[in-house]
Amino acid sequence: MQRLSLDFVEWKQAFSSCISSDEMSVRAGQGSDEVLVSQAVWDYLAAAGRPWLVDFEDKQGLSADIIRRGERGGCCAVRLSPVEGSSRARTGMMEGPVSPVTRKAFIDLCRCARKEMTKQEAAPKRKRSLLPCMMSMEPDGEGTLLPPPPPHPRRSQRQQQKYRKNADMDTCVVLPMQHEPTARTGTELAIGHEEESNVCSICMGEMVEKTTLDKCGHSFCRSCLEQAFQVKKACPVCRLVYGQLIGNQPANGTMMVERDPDLELPGHEGYGCICIIYSFPPGLQAQEHPNPGVRYPGTDRVAYLPDSPEGNRVLRMLRRAFEQRLIFTIGTSMTTGMNNVITWNDIHHKTSIWGGPRCFGYPDPTYLVRVTEELREKGITAD
Repeated sequence: MQRLSLDFVEWKQAFSSCISSDEMSVRAGQGSDEVLVSQAVWDYLAAAGRPWLVDFEDKQGLSADIIRRGERGGCCAVRLSPVEGSSRARTGMMEGPVSPVTRKAFIDLCRCARKEMTKQEAAPKRKRSLLPCMMSMEPDGEGTLLPPPPPHPRRSQRQQQKYRKNADMDTCVVLPMQHEPTARTGTELAIGHEEESNVCSICMGEMVEKTTLDKCGHSFCRSCLEQAFQVKKACPVCRLVYGQLIGNQPANGTMMVERDPDLELPGHEGYGCICIIYSFPPGLQAQEHPNPGVRYPGTDRVAYLPDSPEGNRVLRMLRRAFEQRLIFTIGTSMTTGMNNVITWNDIHHKTSIWGGPRCFGYPDPTYLVRVTEELREKGITAD
């Protein structure tokens, strides 16, 4: 028995050196870096609103690229990915989940684009005599694509009096020029909040057949929500999963668990180590995979958890995720560039005992909290 334990430790050390951070690959599943956007809004952003996207990349360090289009052209899926050379890429956040603040910033960007589209659609309906006045006096609000008004030429006192007299005789309604924000009354704030609540976060338009999700309370157009649920049965705003999410992990894999009471992980002294061994033989891709009928190679992955109450709770959640085929998917490796290989799928694992977060190892004080949140986003909870 002692010899078997020594052989297992030696095997783990040799195997963990082979399973390094190079094995961490891109996630091909629908993850936290995807946002559902109306097709019309995205087409506008890609054309007339291109300066907005450039400004978003500069401020957030993320680029927005379309990855899937709806069957009827109603909505599309946009992926937010780090820009090469940005602060996110330099700090190693290429695989980290997109924060709610960044997702909200992109949603606000789409909302501004929708308002600008509405403004441009209504512009031809204005009377021709009002157009010069409206174009010259419209304030340059934040986020607008219109150029700022040209500065007024300096005039003498006599010219200013003549200008005021002509302005009083003009029948055109002149909009205020001040850029300072005016104080809004409680009624105006209530109306603004009501208008905000009637805007669908997917199509950025007024809600048609308003449908509210029972768990999170977010509302959308019925048709927009139905198309979004065809991509992923989760709230497009908070990503709360509705129903049981089933992934496309190859069905011929196994998950084994071994415990070593003598091996302590850095940062979790006083507890043993849980060793999770994933094994997948070679096979052919099914209809649910990117290239049905194409062969994919087998793989073996090893991950580590502390044998503590928190570590065992995460282990139970990982086992449920494996049974629902959510741990892995088939896609393209980010490190090797190989296509049609088994890759991780938005649920981070510690594949090394040492080295810290940079080497996907320990110590990492917030890892158990982060992986619990990643599992929750896929509908896996500790209950």
